[in-house]
Amino acid sequence: MLGDSRAFSGYSVDSVEGVKQFYADTLGLRVSEENGMLFLHLGGDSDVLLYPKDNHAPATFTVLNFPVDDIDRVVDDLSARGVAFERYEGFGQDAKGIARENPPGPAIAWFKDPAGNILSVIQQGDGS
Repeated sequence: MLGDSRAFSGYSVDSVEGVKQFYADTLGLRVSEENGMLFLHLGGDSDVLLYPKDNHAPATFTVLNFPVDDIDRVVDDLSARGVAFERYEGFGQDAKGIARENPPGPAIAWFKDPAGNILSVIQQGDGS
């Protein structure tokens, strides 16, 4: 029934203007605004909708994962742009904030957008 629908995900933010520069300039994503909402245009021709919500509460889980070929380079680049990486107990993160021994998954590092939503960069492939 919905197998051919071009579904997309979305999550709330406290202010579209408050996050637009972060997603466009800091993360380097293509963004567009429509009807007071922000669309993130991601690789693979997919979109994510960010909508303003007066009583926004940041997600307590990862809402968006960015697979990357070289997690160290991306974490270094984002850190240089002012992104602070989160620390979570039980994940054995290194000095950069990367959880490298994360069975059963690949290396991952978490950070937040200006609205407090949790995002990640995650190593794809073998990292070589």
